[in-house]
Amino acid sequence: MKLDPFYLIVDSAAWIERLVPLGVKLVQLRIKTMDEAGLRVEIRKAKALCAEHQCQLIINDHWRLAIEEGCDFVHLGQEDLQTADLARIRGTGMRLGLSTHDHVELETALAARPDYVALGPVYPTVLKQMKWAPQGVDRISEWKRRVAPIPLVAIGGLNLDRLDGVFAAGADSAAVVTDITLNADPEARTREWIEKTTPWR
Repeated sequence: MKLDPFYLIVDSAAWIERLVPLGVKLVQLRIKTMDEAGLRVEIRKAKALCAEHQCQLIINDHWRLAIEEGCDFVHLGQEDLQTADLARIRGTGMRLGLSTHDHVELETALAARPDYVALGPVYPTVLKQMKWAPQGVDRISEWKRRVAPIPLVAIGGLNLDRLDGVFAAGADSAAVVTDITLNADPEARTREWIEKTTPWR
């Protein structure tokens, strides 16, 4: 499976409506705190928008709702992986991405036969408090040797200036959150990301 090199992560269908029409082809909907009814509305709206614009939608964490709503890709963190019904997820034909932060988590992830592995944080990140130190680009190269041919996603503190190094180290896709959502002009920044990652398509 080939992932688009530009992997946008947002926390609402409103962001998807705003940015996906610009040419985004891979987006994760990551909503941490919302009731089930609200989540279902967000997922349905996101799914419809992504279908309209030929964009791959990935649902973070909420695998049961993703199955019920007919989504085809879910991303799980390590804690969610421990409680998820992988047989049910696989039984639907759904694809699976997994987060990793250290060697133990990588072994756990590989045992689940994911469709991609994410490594982070590559650089310091403002998104959330992390108990892991920044991994650095050398860890990307190590992870790529371990996971190949499974695609590797780099995440954490990425910006346009860091992309060349991340891809040169072996990442197949670069995930971004705050460099776009906290930017003064998210639309312009999104277009820059699309242009900058075009050589790796």
